[in-house]
Amino acid sequence: MPSKKRRVRDKWRDKDWYAVKSPSYFGGVELGTLPSDEPSKLHGRVVDATLYDITNDFAHQYLKMYFQVTDLDGKTAQTIFKGHEYSRDYLRSLVRRRTTRIDSLLNVTTKDGYQLRVAVSAFTLARIKTSQEQAIRAITKRIVEEKAVILAFDQFVQEVVLGKIASDIYNEAKKIAPLRHVGIRKSKLLLAPTVAA
Repeated sequence: MPSKKRRVRDKWRDKDWYAVKSPSYFGGVELGTLPSDEPSKLHGRVVDATLYDITNDFAHQYLKMYFQVTDLDGKTAQTIFKGHEYSRDYLRSLVRRRTTRIDSLLNVTTKDGYQLRVAVSAFTLARIKTSQEQAIRAITKRIVEEKAVILAFDQFVQEVVLGKIASDIYNEAKKIAPLRHVGIRKSKLLLAPTVAA
């Protein structure tokens, strides 16, 4: 005799969908939707998107961005910038033989107290000497730290993601050695001040 089937409760049906918005300094664009049976479970969830999703510029397809849900406004989840990175394919396309890749990893604190880790990569046109590498690293460190001191978090991450800081580094470092590309390949928010949260 067949056993009586238990009715399976559809968990998906119980969930509400919340629209996830990028922070105002990235235009407040809708990044997608998240399901949750309890609004409190959305806090801290991380959503990824490409910069192309935000700017609609196809040239920005290679940049992955991460946003963390901080607040709920009805059915809309507000986020904060959590970090970004180059896509693996794009990073691989930058590496060439007989050239030098100069990596710098920096921890900085913005004017309003946000702590970030920033990874900058510079790619040369030909092999360079160790002394030139050190000089380029010193320029990178100085420019990134100077920017962090004078800029608030939202301005700083805009300049990081949109390439303004990278172009400042490029313009100064190319005097030391011919460069093919300078970019902030990765960033990560380490600490947000509790008052601002």
